[in-house]
Amino acid sequence: MPYVESRVAVAAPARRVYELAKDQERFPQFMPDVETVTILQRTPAGVVSRWKTLVEEAPIEWTEEDRFDDAALRIDYELIEGDLDKFEGSWTFEHRDGVTHVVLGVDYDFGVPTLAELIGPTLEKKVRENSEMMLEALKREAERESG
Repeated sequence: MPYVESRVAVAAPARRVYELAKDQERFPQFMPDVETVTILQRTPAGVVSRWKTLVEEAPIEWTEEDRFDDAALRIDYELIEGDLDKFEGSWTFEHRDGVTHVVLGVDYDFGVPTLAELIGPTLEKKVRENSEMMLEALKREAERESG
């Protein structure tokens, strides 16, 4: 299955960036391609959420489970249902060299082998661009709030 990993350095404390990433309901306020995030279930260990995003102006919707590891500053997510066959990965947050290093990993499968053969590189590029957009938006918001 295709895997994309994106990174960004954020001039804000790791705990603050992690807490912002956990507050997914706010994502549509500062992430342009995220239309809605609705929390369906919330527990101390995570959330189940319904997402609607745009990729090339086409809506993609899914429900995912996010598990929060507050001690390790890590969020693991996994698709429950939606427009993809597989969509899972993690966010990690590590403070070093005076900044917080955020890594977003995405393991995905659109579930249509012929589509993957035809436009696989384009799909990978779009997943990477979307991941980078999310990280850059998170960076801007965290740095705005911190400083």
